[in-house]
Amino acid sequence: MKHAVMSAFCVLLACVVGCERSPGKPAAAVGGSSVRVAVIPKGTTHEFWQSVHAGAKQAGAARGVEVTFRGPEREDDREQQIALVQNTIASRPSAIVLAPLDHAALAGPVREATRAGIPVVIIDSGLDAKAGVDFVGMVATDNTNAGRLAGEHLRSLLAGGGKVLVLRYLEGSQSTTQREEGCIAALREGAGIEVIDPGRYAGATRAQAQEAAENLIAATPSFDAVFCPNEPTTFGMLLALKSRGLAGKVKFVGFDSSEAAVEGMRAGHVQGIVVQNPIRMGRLGVEAALDHLAGKPVAAVIDTGAMLVTPSNMDSREARDLLSPDLKALLGG
Repeated sequence: MKHAVMSAFCVLLACVVGCERSPGKPAAAVGGSSVRVAVIPKGTTHEFWQSVHAGAKQAGAARGVEVTFRGPEREDDREQQIALVQNTIASRPSAIVLAPLDHAALAGPVREATRAGIPVVIIDSGLDAKAGVDFVGMVATDNTNAGRLAGEHLRSLLAGGGKVLVLRYLEGSQSTTQREEGCIAALREGAGIEVIDPGRYAGATRAQAQEAAENLIAATPSFDAVFCPNEPTTFGMLLALKSRGLAGKVKFVGFDSSEAAVEGMRAGHVQGIVVQNPIRMGRLGVEAALDHLAGKPVAAVIDTGAMLVTPSNMDSREARDLLSPDLKALLGG
């Protein structure tokens, strides 16, 4: 009887120990076709997210695991992204890689996933939650520093001083807010530079961004330079400047690569683009999730880097790889 009680106690103890896990650590084995990582971006239409998809796909192929990629149609649809996260939790993936649309609104769904034993890696934009407790870690650009790169470049372009117009992106988007603030802080360190920041948000689409840019330009009597914090705002502002005959007459520094931005730089309409490394972000996001599943340590923050591309360095190998990745080949079609 004594031996039977001790055996039962040992079995119970083993179960308790086996069920202990770091945030969201599932009991399932790692490796092979049974592992599935669900990547949920902010959106799916912009080239940035297609590049993230390519990097995530690379990581899945290298590790021999399934990677799915599904995001909201629009980058301002918080409710759709929340529903996607909740539906993904119900489908029981091995891990989730998430780019939260809103740093506050997505905190609850992420905690829900962690409580369900599904580890979450955050990419691109921050979350009002704690790494190592509510989610595994964050893989992203140092957005404040990237914004400073833009601001310092504009400052050098306006050596004699001038007015810089700022078109913001989307309220609640932590990544772009940090870029905006980083750029503004760098600009304000320059003598004779005035920042015109009416707090106008462009919205999630290129069409919305162009309309917001048109209205912002119409409301601003004079300015010498413009800053935009991501791909749609950069695209929309470029179209607005062209429509008003201002392209090339004011200095313009944008963010994230697109075919239009690259062409604008060659035409002298854009003086700089701060580019991230979204392929690396997608790859490292999935790799971090798989490392966590395998019991390997994952850093709370993994910086994926940023580069200021200008007309003088845009034809370098490093710049070309970031500006014009072959997404068709990378995504297989």
